[in-house]
Amino acid sequence: MKRYLPLFASAAICAALPVSAQEAKTYPAPSEIFAAAKADNWVAIAPSDILVMDLAPDSKGKPRRVIIQLMPAPFSQGWVSNIRKLAAAHWWDGTSINRVQDNYVVQWGDATEKKALPDGLAVVDAKDYVTPDWPTKDWILARADGRPDAYAGAHGFYLGWPLAQGREGLWPVHCYGMVGVGRNLSPDTGTGAELYTVIGHAPRHLDRNIALVGRVIEGIEHMSSLPRGTGALGFYEKEEDRVPILSVRLGNAAKDVPAFEFLSTDSDSFAAYADARANRRDAFFNIPAGGADICNIPVPIRRKGN
Repeated sequence: MKRYLPLFASAAICAALPVSAQEAKTYPAPSEIFAAAKADNWVAIAPSDILVMDLAPDSKGKPRRVIIQLMPAPFSQGWVSNIRKLAAAHWWDGTSINRVQDNYVVQWGDATEKKALPDGLAVVDAKDYVTPDWPTKDWILARADGRPDAYAGAHGFYLGWPLAQGREGLWPVHCYGMVGVGRNLSPDTGTGAELYTVIGHAPRHLDRNIALVGRVIEGIEHMSSLPRGTGALGFYEKEEDRVPILSVRLGNAAKDVPAFEFLSTDSDSFAAYADARANRRDAFFNIPAGGADICNIPVPIRRKGN
């Protein structure tokens, strides 16, 4: 388990150093750490694990594309399988973004709730919000701030994803850009036809109450900058306010999709990056925070070759 030096201890050590030594020491910013990571520290994202959503062009005629990485096994796979089937059936074509709630979520799907779903979608049980399967080799139980998680027993990263841990197992967490499945009241768990992404402060109270199925890795600005809905919960009240969805395809079925990769959370580079996020010591900062919420340690993702 990675442990962090308490803030007061760090300050005491710095105070004991000569002024010249303190001034001579420089620390890289988090962005500089992952920019310097070796090529073998990066993990390719398979095109088949990417969802490509093309929205209608903006008011200036510019195209708007949103790229989503789907959640890997063993998490949320019943819903992820449904999403693959919906994309293959082109089900989202002609639907819309119909909800934009400030500091919360953007939601999309069939606003009329009348469009027939394709055959063969699974009905997933709520118990699958949590997986009891415990990863071993690649599971890093690293408390990002050295303190217990406010919403769980602990948190860490697995295969590039932020997770929380409790006695019942592991579950993905609602960080900025995460994509979840809209649902009605329990026992409904949603099919995956209605999706949302987080555009505000991490709503961790939703963890284990809704299925998380992925994260936006490019183009979230096309959602977060949309006008807020004026109806209840941020729904658009007029049809003309909704943002048309032209198409949604898996990455291996879409055109002109760049290759993406993420920084391995099992790498030394990521460990250094996470520490730097929790304890900013680069030029702008005077006092390291001494900790960071797991959602304030976003896993670096980039276009391959950049």
